[in-house]
Amino acid sequence: MPSQEEIYQKVSATLVEALNVEVDEINPAATLQGDLGAESIDFLDIVFRLEREFGIKIPRNELFPESIFQGDPDFVMNGKVTEKGLDELRQKMPFADLSKFEKNPELTAISDLFTVDMIAKYIQGKLNVKN
Repeated sequence: MPSQEEIYQKVSATLVEALNVEVDEINPAATLQGDLGAESIDFLDIVFRLEREFGIKIPRNELFPESIFQGDPDFVMNGKVTEKGLDELRQKMPFADLSKFEKNPELTAISDLFTVDMIAKYIQGKLNVKN
């Protein structure tokens, strides 16, 4: 079973390939869209590459939950993620650090949740690697 560091290194290498970025652009806090320039189509490629790299299956909506992005009125109102939406994020993304986002849950800021570290933590959870 790979260590946390090995997982992080493989995630980093996967993102370098998928997003055609330089290794030095990758750091734990780097956001996929804002810092690394990922577009929505890249998310599918990232999932495919992670599945192949780690020999796991990533169910649709698990790593990148679409329900929030699609503006479901139960989850998003007036451009902000509702308390019900935050509960949905907590449930679907226990591997994400929501602390900063919860203070100002603007829908436009949701992409900031998708960091290199978040993906590494997700993979650790899938592989049952202890922190």
